Amino acid sequence: MMGVPQTESERAQTLRAKIDRYNYHYYVLDDPLIPDSEFDRLLYELQQLEARYPDLVTPDSPTQRVGAKPLEAFAQIAHKVPMLSLGNALSDRELEDFDRRLTERLEVAGPIVYAAEPKLDGLAINLRYESGVLVEAATRGDGMQGEDVTQNVRTIPSVPLRLRESGWPDVLEVRGEIYMPTAGFSKLNETALANGEKPFANPRNAAAGSLRQLDPRVTAQRPLAFVCYGFGELSGGELAATHSAAIRLLPRWGLRISPELKCVAGLAGCQQYFQEIGSRRYQLGYEIDGVVFKVDDLQQQRSLGFVSRAPRWAIARKFPAQEEMTRLLAIDLQVGRTGAITPVARLEPVNVAGVTVTNATLHNAEEIRRKDVRVGDMVIIRRAGDVIPQVVRV
Repeated sequence: MMGVPQTESERAQTLRAKIDRYNYHYYVLDDPLIPDSEFDRLLYELQQLEARYPDLVTPDSPTQRVGAKPLEAFAQIAHKVPMLSLGNALSDRELEDFDRRLTERLEVAGPIVYAAEPKLDGLAINLRYESGVLVEAATRGDGMQGEDVTQNVRTIPSVPLRLRESGWPDVLEVRGEIYMPTAGFSKLNETALANGEKPFANPRNAAAGSLRQLDPRVTAQRPLAFVCYGFGELSGGELAATHSAAIRLLPRWGLRISPELKCVAGLAGCQQYFQEIGSRRYQLGYEIDGVVFKVDDLQQQRSLGFVSRAPRWAIARKFPAQEEMTRLLAIDLQVGRTGAITPVARLEPVNVAGVTVTNATLHNAEEIRRKDVRVGDMVIIRRAGDVIPQVVRV
């Protein structure tokens, strides 16, 4: 490969292999091996390498696709309109760059109006209604085809089996997130522990694992919820001139949307909304990992178009990660005021959710045995809200 240093070529191959493996575990097996933040860093490094050396780009590079292939256990459904992922902004500067690029492309003088809402941490889904009746539900899968989870989705109370009132298109595909509210997640894990079963690591894993059960009766017992944030195929064209106006039609038909949906003006409006949602993040009753901003005007969306993996007109401004990977240096025993002994993990310092963490709870000896935690292991630390940091898995 002319002009590409061998070390860079080998690094790109290594990154592709790692990302493909992590993608497979995350999307297909529902068994994430690393935190999302670590995955984002690897993907960003590969994107930078390929940007510097375009000859490194291959058709099967993880930068050129959305996810992984579906499980064979479920029938596969081809998406009529691809389900693309979103680009990420991990800093204020990256959000500023996004707004500047769009302003230049659209050649507008005033601030762009964005539709803003929290980015739920769940499982993306496409629901297809024909003549007002739910006929199909599919996961994102690889973006081009997903898994047929219709029977499972039918068990979720917040998904209408038939649309209410009238005025909906003959064919209406809505896209959204299936997630598990934090209260339901806590209760589910309490029950699992009481029954001697392995608890879920986080609400996202719980939602994905619950939805992708081969037996819909299991899904029906799980506290899942659904909220809409976009559209797939529509007969008869667009529902309104703006994204927000179209989304706000859905509740009258029985479909839930985010109560936090709001239109904001320009970069300043985006930054203010991000800070406001961040301040209430742990009071929302469900986990979010950022905020999504979409150009509200649908004509402007069409003008901006798409890149290979994502629309140009939308971005996810991410919060600092709640999970990070670090090394376990030692396990100390801490005696509380009541005499109870709690094992504490001493860690290589790591920034989790904006705070440097050096210690994390291991709860008790049984928890150490169950997770098989040992000094020297690379462990995943989780910190959410005011909860004491904890070792969630090795």
